[in-house]
Amino acid sequence: MNTLAVLLNGPEDLHLETLPLKSPGKEDLIVEISHSGISTGTEKLFWSGAMPPFPGMGYPLVPGYESTGEVVEAAPGTGFQPGDRVFVPGADCFDGAFGLFGGAASHLVTDASRVTKIDTGLGAEGALLALAATARHAMAGLDKRVPDLIVGHGTLGRLLARLTIAAGAPAPTVWETQDSRRSGAIGYDVIAPEDDPRRDYRAIYDASGNASILNDLIGRIAKGGEVVLAGFYPEGLSFAFPPAFMKEARLRIAAEWARDDLSAVRALVETGALSLSGLITHQAPAGQAPAAYRTAFDDADCLKMILNWKDAA
Repeated sequence: MNTLAVLLNGPEDLHLETLPLKSPGKEDLIVEISHSGISTGTEKLFWSGAMPPFPGMGYPLVPGYESTGEVVEAAPGTGFQPGDRVFVPGADCFDGAFGLFGGAASHLVTDASRVTKIDTGLGAEGALLALAATARHAMAGLDKRVPDLIVGHGTLGRLLARLTIAAGAPAPTVWETQDSRRSGAIGYDVIAPEDDPRRDYRAIYDASGNASILNDLIGRIAKGGEVVLAGFYPEGLSFAFPPAFMKEARLRIAAEWARDDLSAVRALVETGALSLSGLITHQAPAGQAPAAYRTAFDDADCLKMILNWKDAA
């Protein structure tokens, strides 16, 4: 069986390619993908060549870890059946290409344990569950504080703010340097950093991926406050020690989401406690993938680009 997939041969060398799929095993599903998201964090680093050495990395590779579609074949005992609507966090199922993360394709073969059933009504928004789970993972846990300041009003920053409100916590402040991205807030304020006089935040979540502002963020926390690095930082991080020492600052890195996070945000979405509306600003047919990736990475007005695989030939 073959699939049409986005193939990244090297930095900025991206096109569609027909690739052979590995044969499904006794615990596998075959999923026909309807929509896949483009990550402006990790995927942009692979596309630009700026990603530091990463386990499983190599070219050519199939990117993408935000896919949703329909099960078309399910092995007995997997708990799935044809017609089930599912979220797939990518797959390593290609002959002749690395599956990192392997979600940007018209069909995927994947272990059933990696797949999550979702509501059929989610449509393209089903691809956003990975980002929602990432935001939830950064916040959830008895030893973690919810943010009272979020840096960056992109998709991840918006999800962090929405989850904070859904948790019943006070509405956070959000910083955004780009005027065009300050709209779309629901129940919280978005301001320019220079318009914020506060220096007593207890928990600052950086969703910008901008390592150069770490010293500024440390200067904005209360004593014993925390800075959470929720983005991805390809270069080394550094900060001035004396201000951090005086603040007794805490730094925490939010890593990859876990299955419990995905289950939790799926439940929040299905009950209406968490909305995914307004986060997808751009969609493109999969056949226009090269242009869509450039728009996702270069257009500041693009919060989230979704590829539509329904009519991919």
